[in-house]
Amino acid sequence: MTEIGKPKQAATVILLRKAEARGFEVFVTRRPDGMPFIGGMYCYPGGTVTKDDFTPQMSERSRSLTPKQARKILGAHYRPSEAMGLWIAGVREVFEEVGVLLAAEQSGAQLIMDDSRAARLAQKHAALLAKSMSFLELLESESLVCDLAALGHFSYWQTPSQVRLRFATRFFIAPLPDGQTALATSYEVAHSVWLTADRAVQLFNRGELPMIFPTFAALRTLADFETLESVLRELAERR
Repeated sequence: MTEIGKPKQAATVILLRKAEARGFEVFVTRRPDGMPFIGGMYCYPGGTVTKDDFTPQMSERSRSLTPKQARKILGAHYRPSEAMGLWIAGVREVFEEVGVLLAAEQSGAQLIMDDSRAARLAQKHAALLAKSMSFLELLESESLVCDLAALGHFSYWQTPSQVRLRFATRFFIAPLPDGQTALATSYEVAHSVWLTADRAVQLFNRGELPMIFPTFAALRTLADFETLESVLRELAERR
């Protein structure tokens, strides 16, 4: 998957939603046991950036963030198109893995997720996984654009040098869009669950929710927030 010692750029998305009682919940997924990277561990939807994520066509299919703004947030060592590609990769990966689409209407209006569109997107999701349709083609066919404002940059982690499969990963946070439901399982998800950050940390400490440190660290940080609004407000102030 990657050369030893050279990390691949990756993006992962921490989905949040309001809890029924109080506070908010975090969506965590368990990777199938046979996967070469953190198989059997709980994590967040995400994956490596592809060259298609930072093409001019994908940039034009996105709103609410420019390449220059993305570079300013992530650092001058990125080319503007590469920086913006990390946001786009996050949008693509969270749709590929769990079927959540962080998009808006081409007109700029909020995404309308009625039964008809949900059925079409389910078919196109299958086509995307079968590689008979690209993510760009999917967006074009629905007259949608990536809503990059939906993702707030949260943290950065790099796999230790002694690990063969290495990734330089940008963690983003996104609220679950209204009218959408994350898939319980998929080709990269053996199991998934919504938990409060506090509960997830408790299960980890009891050995019931195995995860690598960056996943735990995000949960531990989120446990300090009382509401979803307070998390999003903190991200907005950073940006």
